[in-house]
Amino acid sequence: MARGRSALGFSIRAAEAGCQPARIGRPPFVSPTCRQRVARALPKSTAPSYAVVLMPHTTRIRDLPTDDLPRERLTRHGGGALSTAELVAIVVRSGGRGNSALQIAQDLVARFGLRGLADAPVDDLCTVAGCGPAIAVQIKAALELGRRLVVPPLDARHRITAAADIARLLTPEMGALDQEHLRVVLLTTRHDIVAVHEVYKGSVNQSQVRPAEIFREAIRRNAPAVIVVHNHPSGDPAPSHDDIQLTRQLVQVGRLLGVRLLDHVVIARHGWVSLREGGLGFEGA
Repeated sequence: MARGRSALGFSIRAAEAGCQPARIGRPPFVSPTCRQRVARALPKSTAPSYAVVLMPHTTRIRDLPTDDLPRERLTRHGGGALSTAELVAIVVRSGGRGNSALQIAQDLVARFGLRGLADAPVDDLCTVAGCGPAIAVQIKAALELGRRLVVPPLDARHRITAAADIARLLTPEMGALDQEHLRVVLLTTRHDIVAVHEVYKGSVNQSQVRPAEIFREAIRRNAPAVIVVHNHPSGDPAPSHDDIQLTRQLVQVGRLLGVRLLDHVVIARHGWVSLREGGLGFEGA
């Protein structure tokens, strides 16, 4: 019983010194600083007749010095001074039992990465310890706001002067899609965007795409020119043989209908390709 009381007293002293006894089965570790603090807190009569393993507390944002808090650093230095995990920790706001906001954020970034956080379903984010539905939704909302800031609204008039203009407008969204989408950008005679119309979702190849569907909306809205855009979920924007054949077919059908195909742009996570600029499918156009 005396030994039990001594162990209890040691644990109390350890807690007063700012340390935490390790759970049974945890790997033993204690920092030199923590050892010194506990040694000073223990009475000199305490006999080392048993082993005590100490573990440091989980890092909590509120335990950090004020100058090191992510919110204060962002206020003073801007978001560029913070790591991705620190920015996510600000969105997480608070942790739970045994998991600080910073630890949850570090685990999320380590598992998914920033792009993965945007792409992953809420249920997948919730598999990380300490991340419940509320935190997952907060993260998804913050990332969606960032995406909307990067992607200009397509209901505003944008004049297209090169394929890079289309890539700049559509890559932030289409580059992250996990399925193939084919869209038609309707243009005026001055190449201002009238609308972006989605025609296909799923596998996009020459045998499945009907030219009539590509030009239907352009004819209905009296658009004199179009740009066809589709994505490669694989991340590689290199046009396939089917992409080139489809382009040739659309150029010919567009001539018959009086609607000019200005370009066919392939978008992927790691870049984009203009088939017109590459001379693919537009021979003689």
